[in-house]
Amino acid sequence: MKLRHWVVSVATGLAFCFPMLTQAAGTLDKIKASRTLTLGYRQASVPFSFAGKDKQPWGYSVDLCTSVAAAISKQLGLDDLQLKWVPVTPETRIGKVVSGEIDLDCGSTTSSLSRMEKVDFSLPIFVDGGSYMAPRAAGIKSLKDLAGKKVAVAVGTTTEQSLAEALRKNGVSARLVKVSDHQQGIDAMNEGRADAYASDRALLIGLALDSGNQDTWSLGGEIFSYEPYALMLRRNDADFRLAVNRELARLSRSGEIYAIHERWFGVLGKPEPRLDSLYFLNGMPE
Repeated sequence: MKLRHWVVSVATGLAFCFPMLTQAAGTLDKIKASRTLTLGYRQASVPFSFAGKDKQPWGYSVDLCTSVAAAISKQLGLDDLQLKWVPVTPETRIGKVVSGEIDLDCGSTTSSLSRMEKVDFSLPIFVDGGSYMAPRAAGIKSLKDLAGKKVAVAVGTTTEQSLAEALRKNGVSARLVKVSDHQQGIDAMNEGRADAYASDRALLIGLALDSGNQDTWSLGGEIFSYEPYALMLRRNDADFRLAVNRELARLSRSGEIYAIHERWFGVLGKPEPRLDSLYFLNGMPE
């Protein structure tokens, strides 16, 4: 009787385990079965990830993900791998990775320890820092000039926290205006709802250039945070992370990463020393 009860208990336990094992199937298995790689992209994160005039994803991070996709297609022996692009925002990107709605986030996401409690990251792909942009006529040149001003910042970004901390450290009282994305930050300034917009410096430069009226904007002089960007993926999937990192390392080893950098940042010149060092360190051997 006891033996029968034990057998039933074990069988019941295994039945509960099977769904968990199915859910635990790796991303590479999922991609091979569906012949589809689902990629998240930002619609206004110029020049990293944005929707072009043709409504298709473009940008530095998009190019990196496209290279990763080609490498995975070759690794899995798939001649017809489909790429499904899903738009994400700073507020939705982590949730879409965790839920499995996207396999890889191809945007301008900072790799941080707190985010690693929910997701994993690839090798770093870029180095940036938080700053701010304002209409040139406003005369905002330093953090102290933001006193009493309204500063737009995108919800769900590391800038949201780092800006508040920088203002506190400098004894500056400013009102933060929460927006959903970069374009809303620009719109807030154009419509007078904000005096400045805070984000990562390279993104601000991209937004100014993309506006077609870069002379009307002025960048702040300070950089108040450290922002190492990486591609975001689900936690505890070592095989998929290795596949992503293997291609990123190859791009650095071969020097192809510099051509991709030139395509999107050439107007700013060669990679600055920190980024150049990152490219060198990423070129790990097989």
